[in-house]
Amino acid sequence: MAYNKQMINRINRIQGQLNGVVKMMEEEKNCKDVVSQLSASKSSIQRLMGIIISENLVECVQQAELNNENSQTLINEAVELLVKSK
Repeated sequence: MAYNKQMINRINRIQGQLNGVVKMMEEEKNCKDVVSQLSASKSSIQRLMGIIISENLVECVQQAELNNENSQTLINEAVELLVKSK
């Protein structure tokens, strides 16, 4: 699967968020603020995982159709990935 620039940019933003959390912890900021930033990071990661899984699913189904393969197996694998990501 090819990962596009937008996905990489999302990861870079998440890294920035997590670096900010580390700094907040080092500065002993309020735990509500730290948890809020961690929650935002977690949401960002989950959104990215959803994007990657959905794009992978589309790619796999298209490939299966080209090769006259059963796409149901690939769909099941994508659903398993999605469930594991939660």
